[in-house]
Amino acid sequence: MITWQRREEALVAVGRLLALPERPRVIVLDNGSTDGTADALRAAHPRGTPGGDRLDVVVLPENQGAVARNTGVATARTPYVAFCDDDTWWDPGSLARAADVLDADPRVAVLTARILVEPGSVEDGIVTELRESPVRGAPGLPGPALGSFLAGASVVRRSAFLAVGGFSRRLWLGGEEELLAADLAAAGWELCYLEDLQIHHQASVLRESARRRRDGIRNTLWFTWLRRPLPTAARRTRDVVRSLPADRTSARGVLDAVAGLPWVLRERRVLPPHAEARFAALEDSQRRSRSRDYSR
Repeated sequence: MITWQRREEALVAVGRLLALPERPRVIVLDNGSTDGTADALRAAHPRGTPGGDRLDVVVLPENQGAVARNTGVATARTPYVAFCDDDTWWDPGSLARAADVLDADPRVAVLTARILVEPGSVEDGIVTELRESPVRGAPGLPGPALGSFLAGASVVRRSAFLAVGGFSRRLWLGGEEELLAADLAAAGWELCYLEDLQIHHQASVLRESARRRRDGIRNTLWFTWLRRPLPTAARRTRDVVRSLPADRTSARGVLDAVAGLPWVLRERRVLPPHAEARFAALEDSQRRSRSRDYSR
């Protein structure tokens, strides 16, 4: 679980995770919080107690965004790692189910869960897109094949994650999953949606919405030019830019993307055909999706 400046929410989320019947080891990556998050977690679950002995709090020297998950995966010793944010929590039994599915199908690197929005346990709008994914995967997968995944609602195969290098330090946070998903697909791994995995999301009110949108625009454009063929990259760039509201946050996101072009061109590595086909299949749904737009 990654957290930053959300002490009270982190306390609630960790309490729920430690109460799961699977009795998971919980690794919290504190992204340099200054609100006492780490001390509060250790005080609530001290060593020598059942929960405290399964909790590791790793305090990072600065806010590393999504890259903090790389440290968490490196710290873990289990074959599978469930990601969680400080405003999400897994349903009892879901982690065991994920482990059983990954045990049974060694082709799968990522399982993404059904997301229920709280309060009210209302299905998140993006779930329909996951369930109806147009991506064609290998025969006999445990669920619909995906092009990308949602990091805060997924379970990953640790060996696959480490083999492709985890999340990019450049992308930091905001749409950071797409590049990792592409590299997993290029390496021959499958990503799936699994209906009977469930995670709850009660969106925190402590959010840097403008920063997330700015970085999301930048990261989408960077990924496009890092991995997509040139004609596709040009078309996708046009579609993304056309969809943006005419405001300062959009302009800054595009300018950030342009500023990174020297790095992007140095690191550009076009996806092999089998992996590119997954992202090509998503283009129509991405243009229509309300869950993927940058106007909010």
